Amino acid sequence: MAEDNRAFQLSEEPYLQEKKTNEEEIKETYCSGERSRKVSVVELPPPTSGITTDVVYRVDETPRWYLCILLGIQQYLTMFGATVAYPYLISPKFCIGENDPARGYITSTTFFVSGLGTLIQSIFGTRLPIIQGSSFTFLVPTFAILGLPQWECPSEEAIIAARSPGVSKSLPVTEEELREVWQSRLREIQGAIIVASFFEVAIGFTGIIGFLLQWITPLAIVPTVALIGLSLFEEAAFSASKNWGIAILTIILLALFSQYLRNIDIICCSYSKDKGWKKKGFPFFKLFPVLLTIIIAWVFCAILTVSGALGPTDPARTDLRLQALYSSPWFRFPYPGQWGLPTVSTGAVFGILAGILASVVESVGDYYACARLAGAPHPPTSAINRGIFAEGISCILSGIWGSGGGLTSYSENIGAIGVTKVASRRVVQCGAVAMLLFGVLGKFGAFFNTIPEPVIGGIFCVMFAIVTGVGLSNLQCIDLHSSRNIFILGLSLFMGLTIPKWVKAHPDAVDVGNDIATQLIKILLNTSMFVGGFIGFLLDNTIPGTAEERGLNSWRNERPESNTCDVEGSSYTTYDFPFGMKFIRKYKVFSYIPISPTYDENIVVGKMKSVIKLKGLLPQKKSTKYNINT
Repeated sequence: MAEDNRAFQLSEEPYLQEKKTNEEEIKETYCSGERSRKVSVVELPPPTSGITTDVVYRVDETPRWYLCILLGIQQYLTMFGATVAYPYLISPKFCIGENDPARGYITSTTFFVSGLGTLIQSIFGTRLPIIQGSSFTFLVPTFAILGLPQWECPSEEAIIAARSPGVSKSLPVTEEELREVWQSRLREIQGAIIVASFFEVAIGFTGIIGFLLQWITPLAIVPTVALIGLSLFEEAAFSASKNWGIAILTIILLALFSQYLRNIDIICCSYSKDKGWKKKGFPFFKLFPVLLTIIIAWVFCAILTVSGALGPTDPARTDLRLQALYSSPWFRFPYPGQWGLPTVSTGAVFGILAGILASVVESVGDYYACARLAGAPHPPTSAINRGIFAEGISCILSGIWGSGGGLTSYSENIGAIGVTKVASRRVVQCGAVAMLLFGVLGKFGAFFNTIPEPVIGGIFCVMFAIVTGVGLSNLQCIDLHSSRNIFILGLSLFMGLTIPKWVKAHPDAVDVGNDIATQLIKILLNTSMFVGGFIGFLLDNTIPGTAEERGLNSWRNERPESNTCDVEGSSYTTYDFPFGMKFIRKYKVFSYIPISPTYDENIVVGKMKSVIKLKGLLPQKKSTKYNINT
């Protein structure tokens, strides 16, 4: 039994054994086509990101196919609540009626593009197990755009009055006219998302975001990641408060399965031709705590609904959304441009651009949080660049398909890694395939929409708490006895909660005289992660402090010494492409491309310094040559 459990337990034995075997061996690695310095295997740090983790499946490991499917569905269920919430929040702003099946169409489209974005991110982006989904940072600019006078929802009289002269005004409003009302607004948001997302693609491809990482320190990461969870407490509390009894039951079940029972294996039987039947321990509670919690809480709510213990309007009832299940079509394939040709306006583009900036800041923190929970090395600069680049591409696709929003990394699923201890990339890709299928199978997706909201709220309470804890865990790198660090930490967290709260309560207080600039500032100040992260970033890089005091020594020791020079087969190949790496390593030109796995910013910066230095010495060299000849 102990031997069988080794397949499910994280062990450092392979690394230690390799280290012992190759302790005296020196490997020559080739980086971007040129020979790098000789690197001893013992110089490489262990394949961790600085946190003690007991993940069952690492990023590069693949569970059995049936486990991949079940765990992938669990990832889908984890992001289901937030993904469904976005279309329901945005649909009234598009002037879509409550009984209009278009709400289901937008929901299906959101799932479909989320699956596409997740596959792009996990294959060509950071390659971390991160789910891509609708970003709530796009809600504020979208609401601001649709709040303009020309986009206010018209009455039936206004629709009839706007008819062309050749159409009778005595006829009632037709379905085509109602459809054009919401589709015209959705096309406006589509165009803004498509154009603004090219900016995200640019900052990822050019390496601007990666260049800034050299100033991103633990005291900048801590408030950014911690405020991801802290700023979402209102959404979690809002859903849980619909029925605190069910929400607390969900929290207790999730804590029971993920913490108290995580080391208890269920005895089952396995068969092989060589060994025949044998008993085997299976870590069921560790692998499926979220799925098991949702099923039990869901069934319990169904029993209360049938027995009449819940009131007719209680959000914990399982029959409140059955109408959506009946009205949803069995099959509907979302396609690009399904709402018509997108329209573009300058104000809308700059408004959405502010949401993208906030999303980028949040995503960088998510990359570090995911790598930390997954036990992977800290993401190198090239992986960060590639991740933002991939998110920009995904946002463009989301705009083309017309989901009504952009995509970003989901903190909920990062928290799920901390609970389930499953960080396999294949599991997330199976979840992405499930999203694609559920985006096409309308009935199946509508069935999961009947999960009571208090159950989702209870799940969120645990997930967001884990994300907050992961952010605070980076404090182990810094000196907490330093008054300097305590000042930066406290101020960044406090202002990250205070400023957005004040801006939401006084939306008209921020006015710089320009509508676009005012909208940009409002959106950024409304984002807790941006406010707290920026304050921590600014103060930590301007207030004097030693490298040891700031935690830079231990922080850098946890990160790979180079972004490209890795020993093949080491843990740093986590961020390599799944194919073509021999070709990429063969040619030096790829080391200058910021999104290439072999990108080395030290080479690029060194070349730039050489050019500048060379230009400055040219006159002197000419003068020296002349004197020598004379």
